[in-house]
Amino acid sequence: MNSPAAKLREILARPGLHLMPCCFDALSAKLIEQAGFDLTFMSGFAVSATRLGLPDTGLISYGEMVNHGRNITAAVSIPVLGDGDTGYGNALNVKRTVHGYAQAGFACVMIEDQVAPKRCGHTEGKEVVDRQEARQRVRAAVDAREEGADILIMARTDARAGHGFAEALTRAQEFAETGADIVFLEAPQSEEELRTFCHKTPAPTMANMLENGKTPLLPPETLAQMGFKIAAYPLTLLNASIFAMQQALAALKQGGSPELGLDFKELRRIVGFEEYYAEEKRYKKGSQ
Repeated sequence: MNSPAAKLREILARPGLHLMPCCFDALSAKLIEQAGFDLTFMSGFAVSATRLGLPDTGLISYGEMVNHGRNITAAVSIPVLGDGDTGYGNALNVKRTVHGYAQAGFACVMIEDQVAPKRCGHTEGKEVVDRQEARQRVRAAVDAREEGADILIMARTDARAGHGFAEALTRAQEFAETGADIVFLEAPQSEEELRTFCHKTPAPTMANMLENGKTPLLPPETLAQMGFKIAAYPLTLLNASIFAMQQALAALKQGGSPELGLDFKELRRIVGFEEYYAEEKRYKKGSQ
């Protein structure tokens, strides 16, 4: 059986753009797979929000992310990419993070160049380490991969916010030259910046399509024409789930019954009760 990393490499080798809704737990990952998508990403923002009820400001730890990710990767057969933040320390911490994410079943780990504690990529006040330290983080991650971690490396730069697009593009290009498998320039502010980043970066690139974020929300056809390999939708499912829960709670508060659009039978099917019962029968007394 192909490893998660091998599956992701096969997907990246296919022509065209791959849409990637991002998950925040095992159930949302299963829904993504059941909807027919080829891959997903464990969003640090979404995990911090759902697991801790706290903002994506570096409060969630390496151990919590790895533990949470292990449950997600075990729930699906599609490749799961994981948010590794800044690597949780110096270069040796970065290597440990890469090995840990690989052991947890991730197909790819994202390492970024922000100063710790990091911030959500579309918020204010972000700071990045200098270019040399940023390269060293990517170098450490690539070294861990070359030393046996069966995982791809996504290198992310947040330099656009505080240092301008030219610096962010230079970092993206250097990350690719250092050996990153996928490169991600966070929060470009125009369609032209997206196009330039994609055309001038010598590695597969990812676009981040955040609703009401700093980057133009472009249709998949346009991103595909630019040459992007992955279009991530980091908070779409989290937004949708929060809105649905708020609507249901408001209906209950008013003494009514919320219109759920999903019956208990369908809920059991999605979670996996049918498969569980079928497997359980194999081990009951009298079964062959």
